[in-house]
Amino acid sequence: MKNIVLIGFMGTGKSRVGHMVARRLGLRFVDTDDRIVEKLQMPITEVFAKLGEPKFREIERNVVAEVALKEGQVIATGGGVPLFDENVQNLKRNGIIICLTASPEIIYRRTMGSDARPLLSVSDKLEQIRTLLDRRQAYYAVADHQVDTSSCPASVVARKIVELYKADGSSQG
Repeated sequence: MKNIVLIGFMGTGKSRVGHMVARRLGLRFVDTDDRIVEKLQMPITEVFAKLGEPKFREIERNVVAEVALKEGQVIATGGGVPLFDENVQNLKRNGIIICLTASPEIIYRRTMGSDARPLLSVSDKLEQIRTLLDRRQAYYAVADHQVDTSSCPASVVARKIVELYKADGSSQG
């Protein structure tokens, strides 16, 4: 059974929706950021501060490669995972990739109360979101499907993903 891989920018609902999809399909839920936190015993913000983004991305690539080897999972990835072709290749080998999207304003609203977003540690967070979304657009386009989460409750997004997965034939093994 293929994995369902959720990619997309921070605040698009990958973790929240991923949990719901996993429950509905009886699959295991894996969050690559959570795996990094477990491995290093420190929050992502601390990893960025102490080790820097390049080291974080290296650790992230290793975690993605490890997670991608298993089957029957819903994998929520960090927003920067598709920036590296190696990650995309590993995840596509045994998974259907679904990109969750949202408008910059919605992402801003969803992330503004959190200090756990190192890339948003700037004064103009909305402008930073727009800039990063523009830069990452081509990387997110590698997805097999896209689902806009801007105006949908997480339960509706989860249902759409389950439908896409079943229609794709990926659930047949």
